[in-house]
Amino acid sequence: MIGRIWIVLGISFVIPGVAAEVPSGATPRIAIIIDDLGYQLEAGQRSIRLPGPVACAILPGTPRATSLADAAFGNGKEVLLHLPLESILQDKLTEPGGILLDMSRDQLAKTFSASLESVPHAIGVNSHRGSMLTRHPGHMAWLMEEIRIHGDLFFIDSYTTHKSVALQLARETGVPAVKRDVFLDPDRLPETVEREFMRLKKLSKKNGVAVGIGHPYPTTLALLEREIPKLREDGIELVSISELVLLHHEHMTDNATPTTGVAEAASE
Repeated sequence: MIGRIWIVLGISFVIPGVAAEVPSGATPRIAIIIDDLGYQLEAGQRSIRLPGPVACAILPGTPRATSLADAAFGNGKEVLLHLPLESILQDKLTEPGGILLDMSRDQLAKTFSASLESVPHAIGVNSHRGSMLTRHPGHMAWLMEEIRIHGDLFFIDSYTTHKSVALQLARETGVPAVKRDVFLDPDRLPETVEREFMRLKKLSKKNGVAVGIGHPYPTTLALLEREIPKLREDGIELVSISELVLLHHEHMTDNATPTTGVAEAASE
């Protein structure tokens, strides 16, 4: 199956330090994930109705995690476990299913298993927050081992710190992984979301592919509802995150950094 994806997509990936060009005739591609689903029913349902293969990342242990995961799956959307990882600015009240730095190996394993079970149909994991945990090799190695143990899961680093070692540890443990290139909504202003969506498109044309993450804000969903159907007019194809990750995993070379491009670390 991976070989067939290769033939269909035909994407070149960026190797740091080498000028990137999209091969002649190749179509730039983007993948989009909507994070933080699981609390608000209406926003979750609207996210699921977005056109095309937009992935739905659902927080574990949230009131509507199961129902939204079932609905997304039934609507042909890919479901991700949006796993809370400890941040530098950790709130006093931790979120359900969060992985913390003071956890033992056994505690981490049990927490991850429970979180994964609470989000049915999940085919991958992406990080929620994590500016603290993703910089710790020991805990990230444990997490990647759990991801690998639980089947054919992949990992998306939301990249909330440039010190993240998540992709390095994913690669060392054989977990397919990429990182986020653009946050579509660092704030909720319509002009900000539009600017970041334009940046996502430009990166896809420059690098061949790009990964965008947004949130179920009205301004974000309104823009995506309007702009996703126009992507083909711009010569860009929206692809599923699983296709992009599997392709990238197969094409990794020994001296390539596991990323689809260059992204700025974002504050949480």
